[in-house]
Amino acid sequence: MASGGPAAGDGEEKGGVRAALSGLTTRGRSFLAAGIAAAVCAYVLGQSDLLRVGLLLAVLPLICVAVLYRTRYRVAGSRRLAPSRVPAGAEARVHLRMDNVTRLPTGLLMLQDHVPYVLGPRPRFVLDRVEPGGRREVSYRVRSDLRGRYPLGPLQLRLSDPFGMCELTRSFSAFDILTVIPRTEPLPPVRLAGEAAGHGDGRQRSLALAGDDDVIPRGYRHGDDLRRVHWRSTARYGELMVRREEQPQRARCTVLLDTRRIAYQGSGPDSAFEWAVSGAASALVHMLERGFAVRLLTDTGGSVPGEGADGFAGATQDSADSAGLMMDTLAVVDHSDGAGLSRSYDVLRGSTEGLLVAFFGDLDEEQTAVAARMRQRSGAAVAFVLDSSGWTQGPRDDAEVEKRLRQLRETGWTALAVPSGAALPDLWRLAGRQHSESAVAGGTTGFSGGWS
Repeated sequence: MASGGPAAGDGEEKGGVRAALSGLTTRGRSFLAAGIAAAVCAYVLGQSDLLRVGLLLAVLPLICVAVLYRTRYRVAGSRRLAPSRVPAGAEARVHLRMDNVTRLPTGLLMLQDHVPYVLGPRPRFVLDRVEPGGRREVSYRVRSDLRGRYPLGPLQLRLSDPFGMCELTRSFSAFDILTVIPRTEPLPPVRLAGEAAGHGDGRQRSLALAGDDDVIPRGYRHGDDLRRVHWRSTARYGELMVRREEQPQRARCTVLLDTRRIAYQGSGPDSAFEWAVSGAASALVHMLERGFAVRLLTDTGGSVPGEGADGFAGATQDSADSAGLMMDTLAVVDHSDGAGLSRSYDVLRGSTEGLLVAFFGDLDEEQTAVAARMRQRSGAAVAFVLDSSGWTQGPRDDAEVEKRLRQLRETGWTALAVPSGAALPDLWRLAGRQHSESAVAGGTTGFSGGWS
């Protein structure tokens, strides 16, 4: 959950006394005009009683203005999101709370929160009199089919005096961010052979021999077993040094997302690009849940979150934190202006082996060759190729798409075409079956792990 604390200053009135006077309602303006007119007539006619009435009529709205103006820092507001990160199409609830921090009751309060139009209509609430030290809580729901980061706020409060003479609008400075992440689908467990740098069933394994330790010692820490003291290093550095324990290594998985603008057609939540983003999100979550160290790579060569070795996350971070970082990135990822995949190829060329899952848009002959070379250092590679023309009711060239898939398969990729409206879990299961069949046909053997 994300919470928005009280606004800075607990509510700030727009402008000064002039703004307060401009908040006079029709009733307040009428009383003021009638009072002035009565005072003028009383002066002309010499009627002291009429002058008293005129002064009463004119002063009453001014007193109401002064009372409201002096309560400028006496109302506190806060906002809380539950949750602050939701998948596209899901609802989040926004809780608003108003506190009267004065010793006087408030009048009628009209509450309004600023919400982007894609999240729904602007919420408005009418709050009855709030007793001294009291509070009022209201809530509303927001929903978006489009991923992104949406600001909520600032919160506006309209104060009214008991006589309805004046209304003042105050804006709170606090605001919150609602992050709408791509939809994810649970993927079925499949097995993939040939992953040399991995481990079975997504569990950690050590690359060191059983019982061996890292030869690099470290400083002694409270609670370390004295039997692990490395005496040679202790004598050298002049302080207690201990042998490191085995350092397990996680299997690695790179999820490559092609964001080139020229590779996709159409827009909206049902477009090919949104399917690719959702597919990448599903693959990331699935692999992190299976214990893999995962990184998100785009055609621009940027990796997310980039905190582990070579940009991999999950080995030093909790899976939930790693997934959150990458989901926040996918929530705002947009088309790139690049025309090729060479930058992502350069990143993959310099990294170690591991599982590669790619989501490609339209591929021409040149980019297909670049994608094919990515397979050279990858233990296993799976490509989901989207023919965006089939997603926009445009002319399709199935022969050309099949040609690109064949080129990828010849270099060891497990490549599948993604038709409009395809379900990723079905394609995921099909990819695992096709890879197993190609491995048996080619007589290959390898470590059984990868997807699980």
